[in-house]
Amino acid sequence: MDEIELVPANPDWPRRFAEEAARLRAIIPADLLIDLDHIGSTAVPGLPAKPVIDMLATVTDLEAAKARLVAPLEAAGYAFWAENPDADRLFFVKGLPPSAPRRTHHLHIMEPGPAAQRHIAFRDHLRADRADAARYAALKTDLAARFADDREAYTAAKGAFIADMLDAAPARTDVNA
Repeated sequence: MDEIELVPANPDWPRRFAEEAARLRAIIPADLLIDLDHIGSTAVPGLPAKPVIDMLATVTDLEAAKARLVAPLEAAGYAFWAENPDADRLFFVKGLPPSAPRRTHHLHIMEPGPAAQRHIAFRDHLRADRADAARYAALKTDLAARFADDREAYTAAKGAFIADMLDAAPARTDVNA
């Protein structure tokens, strides 16, 4: 079990992303890194979120990233989820107990394509459509109360809403890029 804690939007989240992105750019070789984006709810102004900065690093080659990045990222305080069932990405968490009191950052490493683009499209859609952002905030608040101790159930329950929102607005979000 993993507790869900939502907090009000924090105007400091973009700065925290920028600081961590600078650290990551020093770790991830330029020939491998395509882009590094702030994703998730902390990337949407005004949206309540778990106080964890989600980041997406798009890379030229996922297998090369796995071979070249696991050890340096672990040395920088990231735990690698080797058993991640999502084969289209590498996933790292910074701030796991016992070495830290709480998660601070999630790093998703993916190759460019529809799965990576959906993260960007969802962020951009919520930034542009305040009504959908408000609906998403209400859903997250409800789910956090219902699944307070179950991160997997919380995340899964948001999935249908996210998919429906993106599928209903492909022209605005360009999810098929």
